[in-house]
Amino acid sequence: MLEQDNAQWGLVHAFVLDGKGGARALARQQLDDLAMLPGESLWLHWDRGHPHAQAWLREASGLSPFSCDLLLEENTRPRLLPLPDEKLLLFLRGVNLNPGAEPEDMVSVRIFAAAQRVISLRLRPLRATEELIELLAKGRGPKTASELILALADYLTDKVDALVSELSELVDQEEEKVDADEHYSPEHGALLQMRRRAASLRRFLAPQRDIFAQLTRNKLPWFVDDDADYWNELNNRLTRYLEELELTRERVGLVLESEHRRMSERMNRIMYRFGIVTGVFLPMTFVTGLLGINVGGIPGSESNYGFMVACLIMGGLAVGQWWLFRRLRWV
Repeated sequence: MLEQDNAQWGLVHAFVLDGKGGARALARQQLDDLAMLPGESLWLHWDRGHPHAQAWLREASGLSPFSCDLLLEENTRPRLLPLPDEKLLLFLRGVNLNPGAEPEDMVSVRIFAAAQRVISLRLRPLRATEELIELLAKGRGPKTASELILALADYLTDKVDALVSELSELVDQEEEKVDADEHYSPEHGALLQMRRRAASLRRFLAPQRDIFAQLTRNKLPWFVDDDADYWNELNNRLTRYLEELELTRERVGLVLESEHRRMSERMNRIMYRFGIVTGVFLPMTFVTGLLGINVGGIPGSESNYGFMVACLIMGGLAVGQWWLFRRLRWV
């Protein structure tokens, strides 16, 4: 019931982290006069496309117009922007796991983070926030604002792993079929789609790796002591995923190249056979055409053995061509 009331205002989730791994939910009306205890942190998760959410962000959030413009911008890319007073803006992307959506279509979350406050915005539902809320309900969630943004980044990165593994397995299957059956012809449309998906994912996720590297190096005072190690681990994991995506693109290219080479060799063999057949029958066609002219004076036309002699000449031509082709190693 509380979430339904909040949804009318564009507020997807509102929690106060208790600093111990748990959280209590808030109603939209409680935000105006909210008082937090030491060690608590506020997390507000808004629907970026809702008019009430946009109005609250500009009028009641306390953020600068510049920050609001960036958070509500229509199109953006993964980025990290430090703000005055030890605050930051963090834009992250993840794979789209919503029903009926293409995973490489991507979802994004835009985050404003301070020492005791995190404001996140999404346009489409995020599985990462749902799993994070389940942990908070069990008392095993993030304790601080820094752990909260780290957990969001971690869950978004986790979703990439399954998609990268799926693409790699599809390429493995195609390679095994090509190696096992020389007559197998892979579907070019499916291979090109796999290559496009890998390229699209890599294009969107590569900037995010740089963000994780920046967060590893540039530690804010309100970050937990070991946060840098976890950001570094995220950076290493995402680097591995990007390398897998690049390898997937190259492997798809090799399968397509192998199939193209195989088709070229097959076509060359066919054309070679056609050439041999044409070379054998062309002289005989000339002889039959010459002897078939309906004019007088054709040699052997008055002899009973003329037809036999013509057949022997054509047979001799065929044998002579076969011997010549063998000597030239054409057959």
